[in-house]
Amino acid sequence: MNSVQRSVLFSAVDRYASLVLFLVSTAVLSRLLAPGEFGVFAVVNALTAVIAAAFQEFGGANYLIQKRELSRGTIRTAFTITWAISLAVALILLALADVISQLFGQDSLRRGIEVSALNLLLLPVSGTLAALFRRDMQFGTLAICNLASNTTIALVSIGLAVMNFSYMAPIWGGVAGSMVLTAILLNSYRDFSVLRPSLSEYRDVLRFGLFSSGVSAINIFYNFAPQLFLARILDFASVGLYSRAMILTQVFDRLVTQVLNPIIMPEIVTRRAAGADLKGVYLDAVQLLSAVQWPFLTFIAIMARPIVLLWLGEAWLEVVPLVRILCLANLALFAACLTYPVFVAVGRVRDALVSSFISLPPSLLALLGASFLGVEAVAACALLTLPFQAAVAIYYLSPHLALRPGEFFRALLKSGVVTMATASGAATCAVLIGTGTLNLMVGLMSALVVAAFCWLWGLIATRHPLLQHLRQAAAGLAEMAPRLLPSRPVL
Repeated sequence: MNSVQRSVLFSAVDRYASLVLFLVSTAVLSRLLAPGEFGVFAVVNALTAVIAAAFQEFGGANYLIQKRELSRGTIRTAFTITWAISLAVALILLALADVISQLFGQDSLRRGIEVSALNLLLLPVSGTLAALFRRDMQFGTLAICNLASNTTIALVSIGLAVMNFSYMAPIWGGVAGSMVLTAILLNSYRDFSVLRPSLSEYRDVLRFGLFSSGVSAINIFYNFAPQLFLARILDFASVGLYSRAMILTQVFDRLVTQVLNPIIMPEIVTRRAAGADLKGVYLDAVQLLSAVQWPFLTFIAIMARPIVLLWLGEAWLEVVPLVRILCLANLALFAACLTYPVFVAVGRVRDALVSSFISLPPSLLALLGASFLGVEAVAACALLTLPFQAAVAIYYLSPHLALRPGEFFRALLKSGVVTMATASGAATCAVLIGTGTLNLMVGLMSALVVAAFCWLWGLIATRHPLLQHLRQAAAGLAEMAPRLLPSRPVL
């Protein structure tokens, strides 16, 4: 097993353990909190996420990872600038908490914003140290830190919800998780000198941060804009429904994209430095991602009703049509996780910002207009905006890779066949559940097995490149298994 495969394995263990905790905690919290309470939490989370995304890129993970020669002075400068901005933003957020709550007509937002501001003071420390671990491909250490943090979030959130803390339960859970993550990262890294203040290389940090933070902030804002628009125009119950639908739609990101994200940037930058053909790397990655993302989202769309009933309960059945629409819309984002790392690798972060400014403002206007028509209209709007954003990003990326449209579409043909095969298996089980032939639990488990079989058959029938990677991963796990199992004494 090579270093990249080993990193993927550790990252997968980290993300999948966190996903299990997330699924369990969400199922429990969905039965303890009403959609309106989830809506308040979703708006607070959206506001703080957008703000954090803006300042974290000034010396954040992407800057530290893409830097070819990383000196101690560079690390200290990056941390100092990030922490100074986060302190200023936290103070501004505290001062404006009351104004924001009045803007949305919800007094409870003020308290949530005040508590969430505490996270902004911890993010520069945990973000800097996590970036250094990622740069060194130490994903085993990161897995332990993240698992401890996510366990804390789940336990504190559920415990406080049981004690009737309402929407504040997951907010306090997030703060507690950030504190645990920061403490364990500090204990693991131990070299606290990298966190000493310095501005020796501030020009380089700011030069990268101006473009990178713009890309990050506008994309994060777009992701959370529907919830903010719905909260302002409709009500917080609509926000709660939309946020639950988004969470189910984004399970693929938690299963696959978030596993690969920590590895994609350092790996692409390393390959670029070694003189690799980035077009070949990009097309290979597109083939692999589409062969997993498309079948997965199609399965979620077809089986949305059984999944919602078993996971969230009958009180959340209104999210089923939203989930189906959003899954279909998100099919366009199969290559999204590759776009920014490739722009960074070719030294064109500015183009990433330009493409975002071209595609996102019209998309935001469309979302704003749809918000007046209801939550389903907001979801349906994504069927237009997400393909448009993907097309603009690929248009700006193609010249740097000498990528022709025909090459791009040929890379997707086999994945399309695999997706249709998977969908046929899932649809058959959905019909049996709808007619009452199979109950929910048996039907969902049967659908998983049948869809997985059809997916594998599609890979074999098309001789998809993903098969080779699956064989290599299986061989690597087989090699590691004897080391993980306890040895038996020789008699």
